[in-house]
Amino acid sequence: MKPVYLLPKRKFFYLVIVSLLWLMVCPSLHAQQYKTRWTVAKDGSGDFSSVQAAIDACKSFPDVRITIFIRKGVYHEKVTVPSWNTRLSLVGEDKDSTIITYGDYFGKIKRGPNSTFHTATLLVEANDFEAANLTIENSAGPVGQAIALAVIAKRCAFRNCRLLGNQDTLYAAGEDGCQYYKGCYIEGTTDFIFGEATALFDSCTLMSKSNSYITAASTPQQAAYGFVFRNCVLDAAPGVSKVLLGRPWRKYARVAFVNCKMGGFIQPSGWGNWNNPSNEKTVVYAEYGSTGDGARSSERVKWSKQLTAREARKYTPKYIFAACPGWERSLP
Repeated sequence: MKPVYLLPKRKFFYLVIVSLLWLMVCPSLHAQQYKTRWTVAKDGSGDFSSVQAAIDACKSFPDVRITIFIRKGVYHEKVTVPSWNTRLSLVGEDKDSTIITYGDYFGKIKRGPNSTFHTATLLVEANDFEAANLTIENSAGPVGQAIALAVIAKRCAFRNCRLLGNQDTLYAAGEDGCQYYKGCYIEGTTDFIFGEATALFDSCTLMSKSNSYITAASTPQQAAYGFVFRNCVLDAAPGVSKVLLGRPWRKYARVAFVNCKMGGFIQPSGWGNWNNPSNEKTVVYAEYGSTGDGARSSERVKWSKQLTAREARKYTPKYIFAACPGWERSLP
């Protein structure tokens, strides 16, 4: 029988430690074996001259966030962030001068009754997406449904962006979507913020361009929150005088305005039932601390709600984004 050679205890211990360290380091090294920053520039001075080309070059399901920096310019393109391009950030050089624009609309698409959802200038399908310092525009004009930004994903954040359009400017979608909009400017005519996502609009400006509705939420029945507007300013274009805060696209719509400043163009009744009185029994339309000429809480429809101070304290990211635990701590 051949002799069995054993390592001394000390050498065996060191070997185990080195092996464990190598196992810990290897995944980290592997995660860094792809480019995590690209630059897009119209003049050809970057890695790409189009936003979509840069997205297409990114690693799928990366372990480390990938950032695409977009230099000033007008990018005439229809952009999609597919579901496999997670942990992606689009960062513009300047929100007023870095513009992604396209002009699709319902009548142009001609893809049946669901044509609206094919009109988006920027479509986000990937989780953990972020955007900052960008203008996203649907340039079709007042020709019906025409989405500028559609977000059908979870844990998505937008900071210091401009969303420009008319009807259906922003489609905030995805059940338990957890979307955050900070310091953004959003304009439109009818239902220009719509969808089923749980979304917090923090210190944003909402610009109504016609006498119509700001929101059309389709909140799922099981969701505790829908659209929450906190510390926002509601403004309107000249000549606009009759705007309502929202109407229910689906019967369990939830929308709340907390500490928002409202111009006198907001109708005293505040809310509409989409010509269906039965919606009044299922929607949750709430306000707290509204200010300005449009903040006439005593004249709101009886089926809306004025929150108490205690109730309003739960309209914070921790509670709103309960479906995405801990995510609120990473918000930009």
